[in-house]
Amino acid sequence: MPSRKPPVDFTKQMKKEYTIIAPDIFPTHMEILQELFKMQGYNLFVAHYEGKEVIDTGLKYMHNDMCYPAICSTGQQIYALQCGDFDPDKCALIQFQTGGGCRASNYIWLLRKALKNMGWGHIPVISLSLTGIEKYSGFKFTLPLMLKAIMAIIYGDMLMLLKNQTTPYEVNKGDTRKVLDKWVAEIVSQFKENKGLTPKKFRENLEGIAKDFSNIKIEKTPKIKVGIVGEIYVKFSSFGNNGLEKFLESQGVEYMVPGVLGFFQYCFSNIETDYKYYGGNWFVKQGGKIAEYAAAKIEGIMLDVLKAYPQFTSPAPFSHIKELGEKVIDRGVKMGEGWLLPAETAELIEKGYSNVICTQPFGCLPNHIVGKGVIRSMREIYPSANIFPIDFDAGASKVNQENRIKLMLSVAEEEMNR
Repeated sequence: MPSRKPPVDFTKQMKKEYTIIAPDIFPTHMEILQELFKMQGYNLFVAHYEGKEVIDTGLKYMHNDMCYPAICSTGQQIYALQCGDFDPDKCALIQFQTGGGCRASNYIWLLRKALKNMGWGHIPVISLSLTGIEKYSGFKFTLPLMLKAIMAIIYGDMLMLLKNQTTPYEVNKGDTRKVLDKWVAEIVSQFKENKGLTPKKFRENLEGIAKDFSNIKIEKTPKIKVGIVGEIYVKFSSFGNNGLEKFLESQGVEYMVPGVLGFFQYCFSNIETDYKYYGGNWFVKQGGKIAEYAAAKIEGIMLDVLKAYPQFTSPAPFSHIKELGEKVIDRGVKMGEGWLLPAETAELIEKGYSNVICTQPFGCLPNHIVGKGVIRSMREIYPSANIFPIDFDAGASKVNQENRIKLMLSVAEEEMNR
């Protein structure tokens, strides 16, 4: 895809003076990634604003027929500009763009249109894209930065994985949170000193994380195990999914969410799929293969560390997840989460999380088609699968969502008792 210049450039001078406001997408990960970008000289701020006022801001400036993640993420960013915490004339916004057929690739243009209508058309909106859709004189997402970002994501994935497996069983409530906070602070501190990103230190940190979580005093009792898949924003963002993880914790279940790295590996592997089906630039295809290989090597370090701790359920390597997806649907189905959605569902079922919540936001057409469309096939392959799609949108009732989840849990409890 040829690169183009944005309507408003993010200049080198802006890099020194401006705050870049990002929506809050991933738990734990964003705090680490925020510090990584600061290491590169970018003053990145993750907007944690939540509540009805933020949703109403998104609805006011974003077309109501747009998908729910667009309303949430742009609502957070515009609210950040309006609430008085920042000088709008010294701010830029940033949005992630895959460049695919999902409407998420259009958020950035709708956000620019909203800013123009508000009289803030001079505010730069940066496209964070693996394929370099746009070019800026003062912002560059380089290959070294991308590899560091993958390592930061692995840190977040490791912390999220072990936190989710210890919290439901901890004897002393709050011990898991203390370990999580300790390591987030430690990694951020290392990043500030430009440390924690060499292969040796990276492995040492992962070993330290695993050791500390394994030392938490737990009491294993039979619990319902729930997996969470779906559109990437509502799957991870507590703002987007109405505090889904906290609700599951209140119901006394253990839940697992596939790591963030898997989505990026999915994007890398889709580059080769594009070349296979549609042709294109051979060098772009090779770049995708190199990125997928690098991500697999970094992922391998985490999986290798976890081998020493068999009490934890370790995720499957991405190569196996691809195989699981191909049993259900062709890899050419890659709009939105595409084939990754059934692939992650299959992985969760194989790992013992046979009760799967599929988070589906309003307006996410590919997610609804693939998410709901493969349920019958998944149940034919995995007869014990208990898959429940849950819709999330600005007008959805949280009570209705929680009642549907309780119905799923009651079915799971009956099955567990049998």
